[in-house]
This record gives sequence, structure tokens and C-alpha cells, in this order.
Amino acid sequence: MTDESPKRQGIGSLEIGLHILNYIASASRPPTLKELSGALDLSPSRAHKYLVSLLREGYINQVNQTQYTLGNSSLTLGISALRRINPIQLSYEAVDQLNEDTDKTVSVTVWNGSGPLIIKWLDSSQPISVNVRLGAELSPLNSAAGRIYLASLPDERRRQIIDRFYKQSATLPKHKGKDIPREQLGAHLEAIRKAGYCAFFSDYLPEINVLSMPVHDLNGSIVTVITLLGLERDTDISEGSELFEQVRNCASKVTRQICGHQKTEQGGN
Repeated sequence: MTDESPKRQGIGSLEIGLHILNYIASASRPPTLKELSGALDLSPSRAHKYLVSLLREGYINQVNQTQYTLGNSSLTLGISALRRINPIQLSYEAVDQLNEDTDKTVSVTVWNGSGPLIIKWLDSSQPISVNVRLGAELSPLNSAAGRIYLASLPDERRRQIIDRFYKQSATLPKHKGKDIPREQLGAHLEAIRKAGYCAFFSDYLPEINVLSMPVHDLNGSIVTVITLLGLERDTDISEGSELFEQVRNCASKVTRQICGHQKTEQGGN
């Protein structure tokens, strides 16, 4: 006897039908029968039989008599799936893995209306000395996560928060050791928005580097921000570094899970 489990058996025809649905869903315009059969390596007659069944069940519609697009049954499935998505839980699971893979301190924050709120905090095996923990509200300007959120806010709300900060704070926000005057902050936040991350290199916490990246929903809004912290001497978060890519992959993975992006590989037999 062998301890190896047998390979799970599936239904090939069902998988081909799903490949067809995935192709139609990801196509930039409704594909024709010829395009579908060519892309999925199916004969036109065989592909047509699958299309007839999908049409019959309402998963696709025919447009212009020659092209195919998703139908109401596909829409119902998509809406049902969206209702079951929990961005917070997905972010939690992602940072659990990030913490295990990097052995760095990581956190998840949400925007509470005035600043980032820490809703998940995991220490590394050698915890760093910081005065923030689970449940803490961070500064919208003096935290990497805060600047991520701030950069995405509507202009009027962002202006209100920034004006209040500059009136109440005795010190200017910093970037790479340099103060950021009020008139330069707009350009700084726009650069963060375009880059898709914010990094601090011992700017606020002595000898500690911080890297934050956003998780987006279908509307492009930020639902959470994932942050990694570590000692400067062994935490290279410069763009292109291994840790930078790990954080980016982590945030991108959650965004893909929320937005339901299609697999890049498709095929049929």
C-alpha cells in the first residue's frame, strides 16, 4: 500500500465551461465564437455547444448576434460573492503570513474619520520598542499609514485635517529627516498616492524604519493599510528590496481577493 493520496478527480467539461466564462469576463470586449475557440484551443463546434448551455442557463448573453458577454446568472454569482467578502479578515490573514515570512512587526489600520486606528498588531520575535499598540489612533500626518489615507481623501476633508494639524502642532511633519512646510505637503502626498506606499526611515521612531501600503476595494477606495516596522540596521524597506516586495505582494494579494481579479492562466482541452 502507498501513503500517497490519489489525485482528486474533477469534471473536465465543467472546467472547460468555467474557462469560457473566465475568458468572457476578462476580455476587453465581448469575444466572438472564433476568438473563444482560438484562445481556449477548442474547435468552433465544441465551443458552440458550451456557449449554448451557458446561454440557456443565463450565465452569458449574446450581443450583435456574434459576440458573447456575461449574463444575469453570472451577475447574481458575483454579487453573492461580494457580499461574503470581509476585507478586514482578509487583511488579518495576510499580515499573519507576512509576520511569519519576515519576522517583522506588522499592523493593519482602518481610517476612523480623523486618523488611522490600529486593529491588528503582531510583534516580531524580537519586539521593537514603540509606544503604539492595538487600538491606538495614529497621527494622520506623523504616521506612514496616516499619510496613505490622507493622500486619498477628498480635497476639502484633507485640507481641514492638514490645517488643523499645522495650527495645533509645534513641529512640522518630516520626510527623510527634513521638515515639510505646509506649502510642500500637497506635492508630497500626491507623490505618495502615485507611488502607492509611504516609507519612514527613522523619521519619527529612532532607528526604526516603517513601510505602509494600501488595500483597495472595487471602487478604488482604501479599506485597510498594511504596515511593516523594523530596526533600521536589518530592515531594508527601500523600493525594490525584498521586504518592500513582500509588503507590496501582501497588500496586492488582499486587493485582488477583494476585487476578484481573474487568473492570468486559462486554457482548455
